[in-house]
Amino acid sequence: MAEVRTGDDLVQMTQEQLDDLFRESPAGDIPRGEAKGTVIVDPGTEVSEIAAKVAHAVAWQGKVFDPDRGVLLNEVTPLHIDAIKAKVYKDKSWFDGKQSIVLDYSETSIVAHWIRDEIRLVAPALYLGIVYWGHDRLINFALEFPK
Repeated sequence: MAEVRTGDDLVQMTQEQLDDLFRESPAGDIPRGEAKGTVIVDPGTEVSEIAAKVAHAVAWQGKVFDPDRGVLLNEVTPLHIDAIKAKVYKDKSWFDGKQSIVLDYSETSIVAHWIRDEIRLVAPALYLGIVYWGHDRLINFALEFPK
């Protein structure tokens, strides 16, 4: 597998490669601060690159973590508005039962209460995430923190 350094590297991978990388990676520490987000839809295809650019341009910019309070806020719109709060904690992954960092919206958000994200550290300052709608796996995403 090629060395992964950025969210753009993850967009180029296939779903099978992303799954293997998530499975092989540690949870890492709960991150702190602001991370650039990259949506990964239909990984490894041209559609994935376009979706990532469009989503970042008009909707989701990333997340801001506060591990001391165990919460995060999503940054939305090109204005980087902090909204859509989630609880952040470590727990077993729905994907493989191993430890992951859970981003739980069930008790903190009216608009996203059915969403659960899981992230794992795949490279320095880079997390790979899985989004669940209920218990159904939806898409992947990347979070890049400043180095």
